[in-house]
This record gives sequence, C-alpha cells and structure tokens, in this order.
Amino acid sequence: MIRSKQFVPLNIAVMTVSDSRTEATDKSGKLLVESLTQAGHHLAEKVLVPDNIYKIREVVSRWIADESVQVVLTTGGTGVTGRDGTPEAIQPLLDKEIQGFGEIFRMISYQEIKTSTIQSRALAGVANATYIFCLPGSSGACRTGWEQIIKAQLDLGNSPCNLVELMPRLRET
Repeated sequence: MIRSKQFVPLNIAVMTVSDSRTEATDKSGKLLVESLTQAGHHLAEKVLVPDNIYKIREVVSRWIADESVQVVLTTGGTGVTGRDGTPEAIQPLLDKEIQGFGEIFRMISYQEIKTSTIQSRALAGVANATYIFCLPGSSGACRTGWEQIIKAQLDLGNSPCNLVELMPRLRET
C-alpha cells in the first residue's frame, strides 16, 4: 500500500493514432513524452499506429496485460470523422470509465476553443488496473489534458485525492 505522499514515478506508455503523422512529425506524442518525463515519470513505450480500431486495440491490450505499464496515454482519433475510432477501440477494453475526465476536459477546452470542444470525444478509464487517457490529436489539446488534469491526478501529492493513491485498490473484487 502507498503510504507516503512523496512522488511515485509511474510507467506510462504513449500511443499516437494517425494515418498521416510520422515519428518526425508527431508533435503531440513528443509533447506527451516530454511532459511525462519532465514530471518524473518513466516512458514504458511509444508507438504510432494508424486509425484502425483493431490495431489500436491490439497495442493497448498488450499494454494493459503488462503489469509494468501503469498508465496509457493516447493522442488522436477522438474526433467525429469516419476514421476517428479511438473511443470505439478503447471502450470495450475498459473495466470502468472515468466519465469526469471527458467532462472536465471539454469544460477546460471550452475556455480555449469555445464550442469546437464538442467535437472531442476525450475518454478515460481503467482496464486491468491500468489507467487509460485518450486525448485529441492536437498538441494544444494534449497540453491542456496533461497540464490541467492528468499531471495532477498522477501525482501522489495532489490533494485532496488523486488516482495514484487508488492504484493498490484497482484489483479489488
């Protein structure tokens, strides 16, 4: 059980979902990697996959089966076009959805992009004791999601509560 309020570094995997980006042009994935490492967490793996729900699900399934991966961050595929399928790929894997994440993300985004925020289907949940956060593909949206929500929730010192302190209880039945 985690008793200390000292920072606990987590192993975080990052996935960019895109048909058009390459490792060289993946600003959002790079931003998430830089942000998590600057916060003191460890990068477990970073991948770029096409907008294909089965390829997304394949990689995320591997990560949630790996007990060393504690958090998954995805960027891209959360819009409303025909190729956007990240929520459809992830939702069947979730044991529990963290509905407040999408609600708060859109509330914060409204301050930045006004009603365009309705196009985001940002999503979060827990699958096999692994937290999963699905962010839009823009680097601004990734910055907003990380800086204003995820970073604090992945910090044991965040009060009054955070997701890290719940990790020992995620496997309760």
